Amino acid sequence: MPDSATRQLPFLEFIATRRAELDAALDAWLPVAPACPPVVAEGMRYALGAGGKRFRPLLALAAAEAVAEALGGDDRECATARRLALPVACAIELVHTQSLVHDDLPAMDDDALRRGQPSVHVRYGEGIAILVGDALLAEAFGLLAREPQGDAGVDLMARQLRVIGELGRAVGATGMVAGQAIDLTHAGGPGRSRPEAPLDLAGLEDMHTRKTGGLIRVAAVSGAIMAGGRPEHIEGVERFATNIGIAFQIVDDILDVEGGSAETGKSCGKDAAAFKPTYPALVGLERSRVLAASHVAAAEQALAESALPDHYLTDLARWVLTRRC
Repeated sequence: MPDSATRQLPFLEFIATRRAELDAALDAWLPVAPACPPVVAEGMRYALGAGGKRFRPLLALAAAEAVAEALGGDDRECATARRLALPVACAIELVHTQSLVHDDLPAMDDDALRRGQPSVHVRYGEGIAILVGDALLAEAFGLLAREPQGDAGVDLMARQLRVIGELGRAVGATGMVAGQAIDLTHAGGPGRSRPEAPLDLAGLEDMHTRKTGGLIRVAAVSGAIMAGGRPEHIEGVERFATNIGIAFQIVDDILDVEGGSAETGKSCGKDAAAFKPTYPALVGLERSRVLAASHVAAAEQALAESALPDHYLTDLARWVLTRRC
C-alpha cells in the first residue's frame, strides 16, 4: 500500500484508486494453475469480473482509515491501517462474489446475467459454478488467516481472529444463509405458487439485515477492527453500516423495478415475477425511497455521535441513494 497522503482525494478518485488496489490484490492472492485446476482459477477471476462495484471492500478500507484518523493518525498511519485492512476487504469481496455465484444458480434465483456478463453457471456449467463459489468462500477465510504477512504481535492476531469470527457469523446459518432461506421460503417462481404468508415490513427488514445487510455490516466493522478501533468506534461503525445495509437493499429493490439490465448488469423485473418480498411490493416506490433516505440519515447520525471522521464513509452512504447499478 502506498504511504503517500491520499486522505483528501476527491471521492471519485478515491474510488478509482482503491478499486485498482483491490483488483491487483485479489488477482495476486487468488490461486493459479497448476496449484488448482485452470477452470477453477479462471472461474474465480471471471466471477470477480470487471463489473463489480467493490462497495463492500471500499467500505472496509474507508472505515479503517476513519478509525486511524480518529485515533490521531497521520497520513502514514492511515496508510498502515488501509494495508492491514486490505486482506479483510478482499476476503469480503470473495465472500460477496461467492454469494452471487450461488444466488444465480437455477435452484436459487435462476439468473443468467451478473455484472454485465453471463452468470458463472451459464458460462461454465452448474457443477463448476458450485465449485467456484465453494472455492471463493474457502479462499476468503484462508486469506484472513495468513494475511497481512510481515506483521507480528498478539494484538494483530486477536484482531484477525475477531474478524474471522465476525465474518463466519455474518455468512453462516444465522446470517446470510438464514436470509437466503427466508427469501426462498417467501418467494414464488418456477414450480412454486404465490407465497401464502408474505413477509411484513419487520420480517422483510430482518431478512435483509441477515442477507444483504450482514455482509455490508461486517465489511465496515472488520475494517474498523483491523485499524485498532476502540469499542466506541466499532459500535459507531456498526450502527452506520447496519443502516447502510438496509438502504442498499431498498435501492436494489427499487432498481429491480425502475432500472434496466444495461445499467444494473443483472436481470431486472424478476422479483415481481417471482412474487419475491421487496420494499416496493410491500410499501410502494415512493415510501421505499423515503425509507432508504431515512436509513442513510441514521447512518450519518451514527458517525457524528461516535466522533468518527465522515469523509468517504458519508460519500459512500450517499452514493447508495444515487446509484444506478
